[in-house]
Amino acid sequence: MTIPAAEKTPETKKQEALADFARFVNPQKARVLKNAGLDIIEDRREGAMVWDITGEAYIDCITSAGSFNVGRRNPVIVQALKEALDRYDLGGFLLCSKQKADLARKLAEITPGDLQFVMFGAGGGEANDFAIKLARGFTFKTDIISTVKAYHGHTGFSLAAIGRDAYKQPFFPMVPGFSQVPFNDLDAMAAAITEKTAAILIEPVQGEGGIHVATDGYLKGLRELCDAHEVLLIFDEIQTGFGRTGKMFCADHSGVVPDIMTVAKSLGGALYPISATIYREELNDFVMAHPFTHLSTFGGSDLGCIVGSAVIDYLRDNQVPEHAAAMGDRFQAGFDRLSDKYPDLLMEVRRKGLMMGLQFTNDSIGPRMSYQLAQRGVMAIYTGNEPSVMRLMPVLEISPEQVDAVVEALDGSMAAVMEQGGIEAY
Repeated sequence: MTIPAAEKTPETKKQEALADFARFVNPQKARVLKNAGLDIIEDRREGAMVWDITGEAYIDCITSAGSFNVGRRNPVIVQALKEALDRYDLGGFLLCSKQKADLARKLAEITPGDLQFVMFGAGGGEANDFAIKLARGFTFKTDIISTVKAYHGHTGFSLAAIGRDAYKQPFFPMVPGFSQVPFNDLDAMAAAITEKTAAILIEPVQGEGGIHVATDGYLKGLRELCDAHEVLLIFDEIQTGFGRTGKMFCADHSGVVPDIMTVAKSLGGALYPISATIYREELNDFVMAHPFTHLSTFGGSDLGCIVGSAVIDYLRDNQVPEHAAAMGDRFQAGFDRLSDKYPDLLMEVRRKGLMMGLQFTNDSIGPRMSYQLAQRGVMAIYTGNEPSVMRLMPVLEISPEQVDAVVEALDGSMAAVMEQGGIEAY
């Protein structure tokens, strides 16, 4: 007998959704998330919070790797999209668009230095793909240097730039001309540059790699290397952009201006996918000569650009990056207490604003901490490249009280892991 939908309990609906996901989408993901205590079916979303379909509330410290900087269902951004839907659709991607022009102008205003021209896309990998195309096309050189543990997306060129072979191995041979060197190692980067090098592609903070923060000296040194060797410098700010690190862009901390910057994720306001590649005016010579070198049917749609413009206005009008910096400092005070309390478990804290990584003593602890945090009302996940690192990336408008609640949940979770045998249990 089939139970009518109206009579099903929330728990029944949840289990049916999880079963359908495992059957029709990805069974391995369903198993991994269940083991990490994250077999959650998102229902209500608001601010820093998300509710499971059963009514359980969680502070979201995953935020799709920083896609929800302005919060879950921010009412200002929701209203902007609702009003846009009353009048617009995606727009013809081959036509000129006021919405594209408006967002491109705002991006030029807020990005560092003289970055001016914009190519829109729908996702971060696509933005990095175009950045690599632009670098190769403009310089007439082939090689791209990225870093070990880097993550730049799973599309063609960007996949070749990833610094982890596990992502690439099933698809060998990769696009030729890509190499990786250790992160924050200026000597290694200098040694890798050849006459074929078109660009250096770098995340100012490695996200998927385990929240490794580039030093100001390293970024300034990269700029000097690129200038000396006529190599382009590309900053992948897909996770670090739009206030995540306590400034509008991570590049703003060091004062280093790249030749190309890629952004995505939180530009869409957690509502509509959009990405952008912003670059210096001189590089536009290549695009003018090859105007159809990169086409994206849904990239920079009118709806996406309206949302992106609303996101930028909201960040500026509400001093969101400044709030993120203050909440990052509040987290740090809590982390310092936890480091003193659990010295055999928590090895290191790496952080820039609200892009935070807790380095534990072995790879088993990341999944165990994810499970324990979920039991205490916090959604958080270990990094794919380094499971011993718990990544915390809450919405930027997280409140002081919610910060304290996350720190308290971390404390309880670490205590539980130690009671299970700590680092010796697995």
